[in-house]
Amino acid sequence: MPIVGLIVNPIAGMGGNVGLKGTDGEMYKMALALGAKQVTSERIREVLSLVTRKDIHFMVAAGSMGEDYIREFSFDYDVIGQAVAETTSADTKNAAREMVSRGIDLLIFVGGDGTARDILDAVGVEKPVIGIPSGVKMFSSVFALSAHAAAEMINSFGDRFIEKDVLDIDEEAFRNNRLVSKLYGFVRVPDISRLLQGGKAASNVEVKAEDRKKEVAEYIVESMENDELYILGPGTTLKAVTDRLGVEKTLLGVDAVFSGRLVGKDINEEGILELIKKYGEAKIIVTPIGGNGFIFGRGSKQISPQVLDLVKRDNIIIVSTPDKVVGLECLRVDTGDYRIDKELTGKMNVVIGYNEEIVMEVRCD
Repeated sequence: MPIVGLIVNPIAGMGGNVGLKGTDGEMYKMALALGAKQVTSERIREVLSLVTRKDIHFMVAAGSMGEDYIREFSFDYDVIGQAVAETTSADTKNAAREMVSRGIDLLIFVGGDGTARDILDAVGVEKPVIGIPSGVKMFSSVFALSAHAAAEMINSFGDRFIEKDVLDIDEEAFRNNRLVSKLYGFVRVPDISRLLQGGKAASNVEVKAEDRKKEVAEYIVESMENDELYILGPGTTLKAVTDRLGVEKTLLGVDAVFSGRLVGKDINEEGILELIKKYGEAKIIVTPIGGNGFIFGRGSKQISPQVLDLVKRDNIIIVSTPDKVVGLECLRVDTGDYRIDKELTGKMNVVIGYNEEIVMEVRCD
């Protein structure tokens, strides 16, 4: 009987809807002050409800780090450690090291890139892991594509593993207004590549790519209608749009314009909903994350299922440079609401130049 460790970071992803870039350190308290709610609990419950494998014995961290959720199901499990009111990075690392010392065969963790870095520090390549995506930014290729993909990995993992990277935002580059990822190391994951997301690819800053962004921006700005709200997701391609409009853009945030004016800067879910209520019909403009193709559910949690339910699929505009999408099999969504994800699937146009579009499939598997 394989022994599978389970560690949940209960605060991971809480900053997403309220517009924060993560929940590390004091950001967690700020997220709470802004009304953020826990999201990892629902994600791990969704995954566990889809696990059908009966030969697993779980070893789970105490309290909100695992125990609170697995006891709702009929799995065999043991609990390690003591529950604490406020969890820290050290709690994640200590739990992981204890599980490794007790001979687990696989470690499942729920969180984002920060949690992945903690697991890397504690486990390295000694034991294989499965990352269940539930953070604000999830650029590392250790993460499953979705809750359904994570459950399928748990149901089918065997004895073949590959190394995948752990990435996070390069904060020095971010301070210089560049969105690039930084490699921190590698962990082993089950060799089921079709269920794993690709790692974040650095934005292409070659002249040709920059020209393409300007072409896309010119076409989008010329196509914008007056008296209509436009919600702009993060990324350098969207910054080219705001540069063309002559307004500011938060590179890792969500902004909004109305009749060519900036009416929302670095807004959270609540701010987006208020703007939709104020201005009426809205459109969302997003660009895929290079390397994995996510348009919703990674790095833009402010554009929540509730926002998408109001705006609707027909009012979503996808923009990209050709180099970013040429190697992608499809585009992906993982909003945390499977009903919304299913509604977003199917063929969608992607603007890749001035009056130039391609058709790509959107998936949520």
